[in-house]
Amino acid sequence: MNQQQCSVTKMFDYRVPALATLVLACALALPGLVHAAALEQFKSFVASTQSARGEFTQHLVKIDSGTAKISNRSSGTFTFARPGKFIWTYQKPYEQLLQADGEKLYIYDKDLNQVTIKKLGNALGSSPAAILFGSNDLEKNFTLKEAGTKNGLEWLEATPKAKDTTFDHIGIGLRNGLPEAMELRDSFGQVSLLSFTKFEKNPSMPAHQFKFTVPKGADVFQ
Repeated sequence: MNQQQCSVTKMFDYRVPALATLVLACALALPGLVHAAALEQFKSFVASTQSARGEFTQHLVKIDSGTAKISNRSSGTFTFARPGKFIWTYQKPYEQLLQADGEKLYIYDKDLNQVTIKKLGNALGSSPAAILFGSNDLEKNFTLKEAGTKNGLEWLEATPKAKDTTFDHIGIGLRNGLPEAMELRDSFGQVSLLSFTKFEKNPSMPAHQFKFTVPKGADVFQ
């Protein structure tokens, strides 16, 4: 497993047996929410956003002797349609695809030409992915509260109610009704940072958008 794969499995733990994996994304700004608090902005965003696509960057931050060190930078594109459908594509530094059709999760490593398939089931649950790819009933799995202003963004803190999740806290930074950033803090003190750009909210998508086709010659693991 390469370094990028390790970063992916560390960041997004769905608690699918033998698999820790990914996801995240967001959608366009809502008009009239410029001065709204983070919780109000976020609830409006979730209620009005059924699908979106855009670009992301991701970093891992480690605190060493009081100094923050950024590593494992990656970037790519995303598409999602709630509940439970998404395409999360890493383009740099390694190519990797994570895709869900609402029933199954597919992870394709281009370098290895290998596909891992898992049942999605209730895998979203209290994972970061549930915030954007799951249902609208966020408060069933998360405790939400205001977290103040930082770097020009209004922040919301989402704490998983389940005790067996990888992340202790999930921060969501919003501006003008748009989630622009996320901070994922784990129990080891590591912070994964994501930022989102070029959002298109509720775009028209073909019915087969999230259907996964196994690449020719790829090894498949169920």
